Amino acid sequence: MLERSLRGIAGLFVLVSLLLAHYSSPLWLWFTAFVGANLFQSAFTNWCPMIWILKRCGVK
Repeated sequence: MLERSLRGIAGLFVLVSLLLAHYSSPLWLWFTAFVGANLFQSAFTNWCPMIWILKRCGVK
């Protein structure tokens, strides 16, 4: 459930930031890059800040 929640949140963040970039300001693409960079680094370090947050919220 934890990894499924992580993928869902990451996908939601990317889609929302793309919508915001299209309708509001292209600066929102920096948020998209931030999410992608975190996913990329977690593949190598096996540590993700969102996992820590989800665990603190009680997701198992």
